[in-house]
Amino acid sequence: MATEPTLRQLEYFLAVVDSESFTRAAEHLHLTQPALSHQIKVLESALGGPLLERLPRTVRLTPLGRAVLPHAGATLAEAGRVQAAARRAGGLEEAEIEVAVVHSVSLGILPPLLRAWRRRHPGVSVRLREYAHTDRLQEAMAAGQADLAIGPVPDGWAGPLWELGVEEFAIVLAEDDPLARAPDGSLALAALAERAWVHYAPGNGLSEVVDHACARAGFRPRAVVRTEQTAAACLLAAAGLGPALVPANAVPARISGALLRPDPPIRRTLAAYTRTRPDQLTGAFADFAVTHAEFDIPGFPSSPMDVDDM
Repeated sequence: MATEPTLRQLEYFLAVVDSESFTRAAEHLHLTQPALSHQIKVLESALGGPLLERLPRTVRLTPLGRAVLPHAGATLAEAGRVQAAARRAGGLEEAEIEVAVVHSVSLGILPPLLRAWRRRHPGVSVRLREYAHTDRLQEAMAAGQADLAIGPVPDGWAGPLWELGVEEFAIVLAEDDPLARAPDGSLALAALAERAWVHYAPGNGLSEVVDHACARAGFRPRAVVRTEQTAAACLLAAAGLGPALVPANAVPARISGALLRPDPPIRRTLAAYTRTRPDQLTGAFADFAVTHAEFDIPGFPSSPMDVDDM
């Protein structure tokens, strides 16, 4: 049974055609002439007939050889483009990386991080896959749906992981809310126990963060409205519908509402993670995220670090 032609056999065929000699082609390819002749015979067997006619001082293409020649050249050229693309990706020149994130990360630390990455590697495009819940993010990453994930530290993750920093949460209120004028910029969640909250839909992982934080403060939040989106929660709270708890770095810079720090602080650690040892591009992006992810929020008061794992 004939085997499929190989790229190397096509390369040998083109070398013989270009040099018009088995002897000169063998020298160019650093092969013995018998070895080259054997590979051409294997190629001819695979294609169903002779490709070259040996003459005393040269070689001549057969009709089958003339039919095969342009396709052989195109095949080798395409293979060269594939190899060049792989080299460019490895060298961070021109490639695409798929990054999976939770929605709040795409609003928070990701925009300035991607801006800095783009300046450093303008030829690398980024495809985002966004998820509402950290569990869905972890499942997608485990299933191979992205090259790298960025979100809260996943429980029991066995693959490589890079901690990026600690994400602060903020309370958003309307500017004219009496509690918005706290002198030190902080507010106990218990002070909002009787309020109707801007809450998140059950499928959004932040709904669990809010419920857990309020439970620790001794109450269960009552929702006046539930939203799928972090950005919408900020705007609805600033409009006076009720308080919202959001990652501070996801709050729009020009929001009309007031931004307060919960007392005690509410935080979670964010990380980048992969399934296995990353390739050069993915590893470079993860290392870049470690050094360039920004967690300081202008105008948002810091407090002693006592990270809340939620």
